[in-house]
Amino acid sequence: MKKLVIALGGNALGKTPEEQLELVKHTATTIVDLAEDGYNVIVGHGNGPQVGMINLGMEFAANNGANTPAMPFAECGAMSQGYIGYHLQQSIGAELKRRNIKKDVVTIVTQVVVDEKDEAFKNLSKPVGMFYSKEEADKISKEKGFTFVEDAGRGYRRVVASPMPKRIVELDTVKNLVESGTIVITVGGGGIPVVEAENESLRGVAAVIDKDKSSARLAKDLDAEMLLILTAVDKVSINFNKPSQKELDSMTIDEAEKYLKEGHFAKGSMLPKVEACLDFVKSVSNGKALITSLEKAKEALHGKTGTIIEK
Repeated sequence: MKKLVIALGGNALGKTPEEQLELVKHTATTIVDLAEDGYNVIVGHGNGPQVGMINLGMEFAANNGANTPAMPFAECGAMSQGYIGYHLQQSIGAELKRRNIKKDVVTIVTQVVVDEKDEAFKNLSKPVGMFYSKEEADKISKEKGFTFVEDAGRGYRRVVASPMPKRIVELDTVKNLVESGTIVITVGGGGIPVVEAENESLRGVAAVIDKDKSSARLAKDLDAEMLLILTAVDKVSINFNKPSQKELDSMTIDEAEKYLKEGHFAKGSMLPKVEACLDFVKSVSNGKALITSLEKAKEALHGKTGTIIEK
């Protein structure tokens, strides 16, 4: 069976546990559709709102009389993997049962090794948590020392380091499960970022690895035939939100690199998705990458919509 790595965007999840549990029912339908089409499906997902929510909640409790310990950012990432994975497992499992498909689904709490000397730790860039007005962001920044930036015109969000993924620690386990036909949920939120110490032990660090880039790393390591990045739009566009906006059915590596140089893709939005696709396509012999919306995933895999990136 062909291996298909799916990177789920924030539109597939929710800002609260209640909202998320409802939204993932729709997400599960798409994932099971693809499994029913004959793909071995491996799912990665983002956690920007969730890890920020957990981190802020734990800090508030620790600093406002609850006597709970402050929680390091890496541990918050692990928590987000667990509860997002739980919701996805539950919904995918229910959809498999509804269709009478005998297939297991499992979440792996996944660590991803990063380089402690990565320049990302000096240049914080990864938005996490909720959106704030400028006034709210300035207040929190003064109180907590956090760094905020405007995110694609939607408001201000806290930013943390976003280092490149180097190695997926639990990769062999993922491979074994995929070979058995299990739907695997892994590299949640890009994976828990860890660095390697001199004694070969691992230590968590305050960062969020981009989930599209970790999914591309996973697709390469699994020798997958396709990387599918699901987002809020059906196709990638150049000149986005301008009168000359143009949707793209396909991009070659050269065309994509040209558009990147011309600045067509926004940071924190389409830019990391296109970069991740390029990274995957360049590194494999005949793999393809596809960007489309959750709702149109099945149609896109049949060539009816989406933006395909290939050599």
